Amino acid sequence: MPQAYREPERAWRIALIAESFARLLGRPLVEASDDPVAALWQAPCAVVAHGTEADPVFFFGNRQALACFECDVAGFIAMPSRLSAEAPLREERQALLDRVSAHGFIDDYAGVRISATGRRFRIARAVVWNLVDAAGLRHGQAATFQP
Repeated sequence: MPQAYREPERAWRIALIAESFARLLGRPLVEASDDPVAALWQAPCAVVAHGTEADPVFFFGNRQALACFECDVAGFIAMPSRLSAEAPLREERQALLDRVSAHGFIDDYAGVRISATGRRFRIARAVVWNLVDAAGLRHGQAATFQP
């Protein structure tokens, strides 16, 4: 488990990934656990999340996601999420995120992403959702897909 994911504020936001998924989709993303950070880290699906900055930055990528994006934790959590798509596809990606913002989640996304080394890979049947706390405040967006 990367130490960066144990920092209290980041750990709280990572736990919100699973909580928001269950609240919005009515089913768990990972098995119930006393340690949701570890459960998300070890999930068999790729899970990523970014914050609400003007140019959102990833704050979480689990081990499956890091393998897909060919990146270590330090590099991934410093990366603006827009860089996960090639420049010509960024408008399509933004339209997807706008749709998620308006509807809470989508469960039909497919597209091409680019790794830190420049390798292109396709994702399909991805679920993308808003990270919303119990008070209704938005903290970012997350996605999961099968690698």
